[in-house]
Amino acid sequence: MTPITQEEKSIVLRTYRKLLKACQPIMEKGDDVLIRKALEISVPNETETLRRASGDLSVQHALEVALILVNEVGMGRTAIICALLYDAVLDKKITADEIEKLYGIQAAGIVKGLVKVDELYAKKTSIENENFRKLLLTFAHDIRVVLIIIADKLRTMRTLGAYNQADQIRLSGEVAYLYAPMAHRLGLYNIKSEMEDLVMKYTNREMYTSIAQKLNENKRARDKYIAEFIAPLEKELQAHGFDFEIKGRTKTIHSIWNKLKNQNTPFEQVFDLFAIRVILNSAPKNEKSECWQVYSIVTDKYQPNPSRMRDWISVPKSNGYESLHTTVLGPDKKWVEVQIRTHRMNEIAEKGLAAHWKYKGIKGERGMDEWLSNVREILENPELNAVDFIEDFKLDLYEEEVFVFTPKGDLRRLKKGSTVLDFAFDIHTDVGKKCVGAKVNNRNVPIKHKLQNGDHVDIQTSVNQTPKPDWINIVVTSKAISKLKQTLREMQYKEAELGREMLGRRLKNWKFELTDQVLNLMVKHFGYKVTHDFLAAIVSDKIDFMQIKEFIINTTKKEPEQPELANERSATNFVNDVVSDDDVLIIDQTLTKVDYSLAKCCSPVFGDDVFGFVASTGGIKIHRNSCPNAPEMRTKFSYRVVNAQWTIGSDAKYQATLKVTGTDDIGIVTNISQLINKEQKIKLRSISIDSNEGFFEGTLTVFVDNISSLTLLIKKIKNIKGVYTVSRVGSEN
Repeated sequence: MTPITQEEKSIVLRTYRKLLKACQPIMEKGDDVLIRKALEISVPNETETLRRASGDLSVQHALEVALILVNEVGMGRTAIICALLYDAVLDKKITADEIEKLYGIQAAGIVKGLVKVDELYAKKTSIENENFRKLLLTFAHDIRVVLIIIADKLRTMRTLGAYNQADQIRLSGEVAYLYAPMAHRLGLYNIKSEMEDLVMKYTNREMYTSIAQKLNENKRARDKYIAEFIAPLEKELQAHGFDFEIKGRTKTIHSIWNKLKNQNTPFEQVFDLFAIRVILNSAPKNEKSECWQVYSIVTDKYQPNPSRMRDWISVPKSNGYESLHTTVLGPDKKWVEVQIRTHRMNEIAEKGLAAHWKYKGIKGERGMDEWLSNVREILENPELNAVDFIEDFKLDLYEEEVFVFTPKGDLRRLKKGSTVLDFAFDIHTDVGKKCVGAKVNNRNVPIKHKLQNGDHVDIQTSVNQTPKPDWINIVVTSKAISKLKQTLREMQYKEAELGREMLGRRLKNWKFELTDQVLNLMVKHFGYKVTHDFLAAIVSDKIDFMQIKEFIINTTKKEPEQPELANERSATNFVNDVVSDDDVLIIDQTLTKVDYSLAKCCSPVFGDDVFGFVASTGGIKIHRNSCPNAPEMRTKFSYRVVNAQWTIGSDAKYQATLKVTGTDDIGIVTNISQLINKEQKIKLRSISIDSNEGFFEGTLTVFVDNISSLTLLIKKIKNIKGVYTVSRVGSEN
């Protein structure tokens, strides 16, 4: 290991002083001594050179994480000390019991949670694994564990340039799939946004760089426009005696890219690249009224878009977010988003959950407590499928909410689009199972009725009601989906057991034995995909026992077949068989050991950075690293991912699809097709163009020999007059 340099020692000292300065407002007497003691434990001695994969000293990383917790999350002494001691505990320089004696039971509990997380990661946990459920359960039992891990992941992403490419892709996928959504759910919008930008930087660098350059190029014009927009508002707010500040904030590169995709618009035509934020210094009792007064002033000055008004002050989001949002028509007929909030609301918006503790007593923490309670309830279910949970968890994050009332007048918060059945499961699982409908605002409605803000809901139940499989298409909340899947699995299990018992008795009467091999043959013969469905069909009399008897008799007359499963190999063994000694699958036309093909979702071209994914059929699909499905495959099924690279000298042609947008001028399609036809190594397979109000969007399918030819073609098409954007279809972000 590289020894510690004098410069590194100086950097550690400077960072420590910066941490102490940041902690000053929250420290009590003696806290500085405790923090110093934690640092002394973490600092390596002369024989230790503890470094991370990036090359940074572990103690420097710990200090930076602690700084994030103070400045960007708003955490206190206990979390800071735990962040500093995290690596020291892993390196066995101090035990959890010793931490409890020095810093108390809370610090020891958090450190134990952090150690558990590290142990699970050491097992290369993937989402479908039981260990992943334990990881989430650790998070849910003390929220400070996940806040420290999020800070740790953010600091790692900030230094990701020092990691190798494989680690960059793996860590980016992990952050995009779990930690950025989790930061969002905890209200840590600044961290969530930075994480998404950094993920895009390392997984879609070309588009990231392009947007960053364009933002930099038009910065002066953007700043001038913001100043023109703000000037009359400042004058009016001062005239009304408000204590305030106004900020213009450019939207993140990731959010701009989402706009480009969702609105199908070139960068030059996206006007809402920034938002104006009005922050009031209001007393708690005047917050709501003063925000609405400012809203009135803004909409008097600029014409509002009624469909874009959002009131999260009267009823805050479940993660505590409070603000008034409106979109108004500014100078030059450009739409501008305006956010109105107080300093307290702004701090909660930026620091999320932790800011609630600072302002305890104002608006409370009920929403977050409810969410954590829900997470724990789902995770502690032993039947939980971790893949299903994380999908449901992610689906809930970015959705808006509806607020409805129980018959007693209690307010319930649900995901937008929730139905009567979602509401029933939210009240209690047993209520959901027996739900037959509801009275909404004193009107009878079915279980699939979608709820609206302000609805009064009275659930109707029946003892004869049982959950139906099609209910899964009615519910949208993670709690209802999880509980319903669990109930249906239990019902299927009981039904299958009854079917197996009925089938076993009949076969015994016919002097045959029911074995797994015989059962599998029957399932296949009668056209069912899974055994459960076949056995359930027996219970519901969809299969006649005489048909089964006839099949059994005919089968026993034949020579006994060798079960196919005996020759099957697991995905893990298959991977080990097809990769070379250095764990890289070399892709070329002479590869005969394995059936491989190029994935259609991202259409890899010779020269692309790629990886292999073992399909359930046993073959390998080759995907680009920037494939939109890559993060999910790497996170959910890491054991099926194979490192891969192209060999030199391939003569094959590869299909690639390009998306082109631009001005719908006469002759532009001819110009594009003529350019492609002039290229000797490229063949145009198809071209389709859609035009709308002077704007066109086209799709080109071409055959190329390698990525260099394709990159050059994209560059040439971009240079055609009237073309706005050219991008490959099948890229992440």
